[in-house]
Amino acid sequence: MRREDLTARVMKDMDPELFDFVTTYVDSFVKWDLLRFFHENPHTMDTGENIARYAGRTAEDVQTELQDLTRRGLLVEMPVENMRVYMLKTDPEIRTRLQQFAEATQDREFRRKVIYHMVRH
Repeated sequence: MRREDLTARVMKDMDPELFDFVTTYVDSFVKWDLLRFFHENPHTMDTGENIARYAGRTAEDVQTELQDLTRRGLLVEMPVENMRVYMLKTDPEIRTRLQQFAEATQDREFRRKVIYHMVRH
C-alpha cells in the first residue's frame, strides 16, 4: 500500500480545510510549537532567538522553521534595525485556520492523526 493511501485513510474524516492546514504547515514538532506560540500570542513581532526562548526550543531549530513558515505564507519576516523579526500574517483566513487547528488539538484523536502525519512525512 502506498504511503499516500495510508495517510489518506488515517486522516479521511478530518475537515478538508483543517487537513490542508496540517499538511501545509505542520510537519515537525517545532512547527507545532510555533503554531501554538503564535496562536497564543497573535500580535507578537519578535526575533527568532526570543521566540525560541518562549517556545522552549533552540534558536537554530526555530530559525529554520520560522523561515519555512514564512516561505509557506503563514508568517511575515521583516527587518527591524539590524534584526529579522517574525509575526503572524494578519490574513483573517490564516488566523481562522490557526484557531481551528488550536481548538482541534484539544482532541486526543486529532493529535494522534497529526503526529502520524508528521512521522510519515
